[in-house]
Amino acid sequence: MLKQLPLWTLLRRPSKTLNLSPLAHLVVLKPSFSNTAIEDDSIGFSISNPKDPVREILRGFKSFGPYKFVGSDHFRMLISCLNPSQVDQILYTLRTHDAESAVAVFSSLRDDYGFQHSRISNFVICHVVAEKGQLRELRQLLRKMVESEGSDSAPCLCEILWNNFRGWNSSNLVWDILAHVYSSYGMVCDALFIISRMKQFNLQISISTYNNLMCNLRHMDIIWDIYHEIEARGLPPTEYTHSIIIDALCKQLRLRDAVAFFQETVVKEFIPCIVLFNTLISGFCSIGSVDVAKSCLCIMLKYGVLPDGYSYNTIIHGLCAAGSVKEAMEFSDDMERNGIEADIITYNILVNGFRLLGNMNGARDLILKMQLKGLSPNVVTYTILICGHCEIGNVREGLQLKEEMISHGFQLSIVTYSVLLSSLCKSGLLDEAMDLLYEMESVGLKPDLVTYSILIDGFCKKGDMERAIKVYTEMCSKRIIPNSFVYGALLSGLCQKGMISEARAYFDTLTQHDLVADIILYNIMIDGYAKLGNIDEAVLLYEQIIENGIAPSIITFNSLIYGLCKNRRLAEAKWLLSHEIPVYGLLPSVVTYTTLMDACCKQGNLSDVLELWFEMEAKSVAPSVVTYTVVIKAFCIQWRLQEAVQVLLDMRAKGLTPDQITYNTLIYGFCKVRDVRTAFNLLCEMQQHNLEPSPVTYNVLINGLCMYKDLTYADMLLHSLQDPNVRLTKTAYTTIINAHCAKGNAHKAKVLFNHMLERGFEITIKDYSAVINRLCKRFLINEAKDILCMMLSHGFYPDQEICEVMLNSFFRGGDLSSVSELLAEMTKTGLLTD
Repeated sequence: MLKQLPLWTLLRRPSKTLNLSPLAHLVVLKPSFSNTAIEDDSIGFSISNPKDPVREILRGFKSFGPYKFVGSDHFRMLISCLNPSQVDQILYTLRTHDAESAVAVFSSLRDDYGFQHSRISNFVICHVVAEKGQLRELRQLLRKMVESEGSDSAPCLCEILWNNFRGWNSSNLVWDILAHVYSSYGMVCDALFIISRMKQFNLQISISTYNNLMCNLRHMDIIWDIYHEIEARGLPPTEYTHSIIIDALCKQLRLRDAVAFFQETVVKEFIPCIVLFNTLISGFCSIGSVDVAKSCLCIMLKYGVLPDGYSYNTIIHGLCAAGSVKEAMEFSDDMERNGIEADIITYNILVNGFRLLGNMNGARDLILKMQLKGLSPNVVTYTILICGHCEIGNVREGLQLKEEMISHGFQLSIVTYSVLLSSLCKSGLLDEAMDLLYEMESVGLKPDLVTYSILIDGFCKKGDMERAIKVYTEMCSKRIIPNSFVYGALLSGLCQKGMISEARAYFDTLTQHDLVADIILYNIMIDGYAKLGNIDEAVLLYEQIIENGIAPSIITFNSLIYGLCKNRRLAEAKWLLSHEIPVYGLLPSVVTYTTLMDACCKQGNLSDVLELWFEMEAKSVAPSVVTYTVVIKAFCIQWRLQEAVQVLLDMRAKGLTPDQITYNTLIYGFCKVRDVRTAFNLLCEMQQHNLEPSPVTYNVLINGLCMYKDLTYADMLLHSLQDPNVRLTKTAYTTIINAHCAKGNAHKAKVLFNHMLERGFEITIKDYSAVINRLCKRFLINEAKDILCMMLSHGFYPDQEICEVMLNSFFRGGDLSSVSELLAEMTKTGLLTD
């Protein structure tokens, strides 16, 4: 039924401009039509309870004309009694006598009174506008029907069309465009159903509908069935038909077939046009075959077709995507030499090419070149630049570009803000990220799930769970439903903070509300328990996964194996690898093997390490740098250093670059056997391969030299590392200081102690205690007293241990006066009581 509205609402409907008929516009323009002559007593309808409103409405149209009658109060009150089937009757009758009035009444009921027309009424008007050749209006009507009906509705609509509109004029057109509309909305099954019915009822399908359907199916082989059907029905294919086929072949990676189709079909039937060539070029570039795309330009010229800007821009984009930005620049120059000016699209493609390489200086130079040619950066240009700077960690430049963008009157999208937010969070600038969120809201942009997810993840990774939960609460208050990523970020953050009980409580809440539907959140909890050493809880969760019918992933097993290895339950970890993982059809990853190998290495079990190593090779699991490092470490532990070096060489031969940890492991191994020369050769090799030694590298070398009792070289090495740019740790100084103390070089120890202070290292009472202890053991009492004075001058007071060491030394040396002074000092500071 038509929804019942108060009379005053019907009389004062808001004005609307209708598209389908001048009559509908008239109704809107004259809302007070009741004041005209139609109020004459000669219209004597009984409107309080009309017995046949359909008949009375049709009589009113016949007596007074549609323009007057539709605007009258009588019409408004009559339609309040109508149901959809009665409207069907009215429109069906009007269609045969006054098609324009039928459209006007249909539109007025729908737009002014919110009436929900039946499928029959919709199809009546579709046929009316189709018969009048109003194809745009016909598509609009059918789009609204398809939007309302949704997918899988074609069988029902086909039945209505065939049973109620068979033989109507333009019925074929309505069927055809309905199939076209379904295809346009991606409802391919519905479109195919209509086409099958059209063939069954001998209705003609247009090439436009076939083209639209093939465009949606270009990733599938069924496209060929449709193409052959076009040929069988004698429909002449268009250039667009051929371009769809070529594009489909390229997307299906059938490049040779695409070229063959072009040469054997297209060229024989048509003079090739620029569209077909551009389709070929685009297809080849999309799969990375830029060289083949470039050769298409030569073929174009052979057929007398000149490349256009799209041709060049597509190839330039392909070159940039392949990392060949230099060649892309040369190609853009060639484009201009051939009389085609580079436009803003060309420059944006090139700028994005520099972004992909991380070369933002090159991008900036290109912007200057573009501006010299009179082109100004647009929204796309700024967005590319902001993304580029954020990707290389230069978020400050990204924020400056944002301000520049705003000053030029450009509106930032939520995507641009999200990129900046992500970069700020990765840089740890979370306060500024929150300011940016408030700025988004102030300019009218509503943060979405992605925006909040970035912030929540940022706070979680920083360990600020209080603010993460605050943002999460704010998001939920705005009725934005969290997803697995948000839940996972919160769980990971709680686990990383060691708040495993809170994480478990939250996880249990999610489970109770059926929000844990996949393995991801289980994996986070299992990993959290494993890293904290609580492997029993991790195993219980694994059993819960199996009970709930959730398939574990290799990440699940990697976490369990890590936890078992951490708890020295190596046999159980190996059992998971050999028995449990294969049950679920999973393949062990490099992490699986490396974790087990490292555990075996720590137990000094080289044979098990090598067994797992060979198993990896047999199962074609490529080892990582970490894997090689573990094997090197295992050989070093067994003093088999030449075999460890051979592993390093094999690693390089397979294209893997050793990192600092790999070299540090080897250097440590050679230092342990006092082969300092080889250790330093490895240091030189690191530097030759542009690998910066880490502080651990220098610590290991200094420790090795000190163990070798060659403090002269240790001093020389430390002296060579005084450059502020060289990262040294306090361990390097304390190692060499202790070595000098052990050898009785008290003066050198004091000098190095001062150097350590000058470098700004934090000195503790333990550092002083270690030096004093060693000097006292060497009976260097005066030197020990000097260190004690240095200690006092820096605001440190001796503890009980230092005082006892010093007292013992004074007694042994017979220095009773120093004993008395120290006892008095201990009494003063409270270290000694009566």
